[in-house]
Amino acid sequence: MSILVTGASGYVGQELVAGLLSSLPDIRVTMTDVTEPTVPASSSAHKDRIRTVQADLTSPKVVDDLIKETNRFDTIYLLHGIMSSGAEANFDLGLKVNFDATRYILDRLRETMPGVKVVFTSSLAVYGPAPPGFVIDETNFPPVPSSSYGSQKLMIETLLNDYSRRGFLDGRCVRLPTVTVRAGKPTQAASSFASDIIREPFNGKKAILPVSQETELWICSPSTVIKNLLHARNVPKDAFGESRSVNLPGLKVSIREMLDALEQVGGQQRRALVEEKYDPTIDRIVQSWTPNFSILRARNLGFSEDVPMVENIRHYASRFTLT
Repeated sequence: MSILVTGASGYVGQELVAGLLSSLPDIRVTMTDVTEPTVPASSSAHKDRIRTVQADLTSPKVVDDLIKETNRFDTIYLLHGIMSSGAEANFDLGLKVNFDATRYILDRLRETMPGVKVVFTSSLAVYGPAPPGFVIDETNFPPVPSSSYGSQKLMIETLLNDYSRRGFLDGRCVRLPTVTVRAGKPTQAASSFASDIIREPFNGKKAILPVSQETELWICSPSTVIKNLLHARNVPKDAFGESRSVNLPGLKVSIREMLDALEQVGGQQRRALVEEKYDPTIDRIVQSWTPNFSILRARNLGFSEDVPMVENIRHYASRFTLT
């Protein structure tokens, strides 16, 4: 069995590759990114089952060389992309990477590997603001994005759903909550601060909070996100029904509750490293995201629920704390 992971240099990509290799002993994984991905440190024992490829997926020739009939994959995980703030700041680049390149990949796959399984990481940014307290499920509220990033994700969802309906591909569009706590460096995502305010204090560094402590988010721990990405490829395609999109489980939490959990696990001195500095651009994007979601469809499809915030932070601290 052979699996392709795009965007494999990112934190979620690295964790996914490690999860694939540890849970599926007979697979081979091809990792691609715009710079050649590194092998996850936890997967060093599996180097003989990993192929790393530097690939600018906006180049049709590069995609043609990567995806061809003589190099077949059983599952493709599409994780690459320009994140929310980056796509908002540079519309043309976001469209080129998030939509144009992804569409070309899907067309290349349906030509060379018809019916292949494709797991596409979408985002809950496909939804705009909902009325206060309104709980969104996949059928009761229309996805009308309030950002270019969300629009680009929704366009690919629509395309992949149609390709699946026609039998061209076997698509699964999983809408990720804000993944927190991410290890590594801050990203271009508008939600990057949700990890920064936990990760940086545990590294002995200051973190900037650009929104109010009363802001509520729909988040999910990395371990649960990876568990659900692994599960996505195993859901029977007929179980999805007419739509291949699903809102993955998460946890509604306010920034204040996150900071309280930080203090409970790491102490008051770490909480004191979080500095409030309002950013209207970030706040505008974040306030367009609703924190209220039903997980009934995800649960019925076998996806796992998330852990409490304190457990999430303890797990991060046990793996990554430097100070």
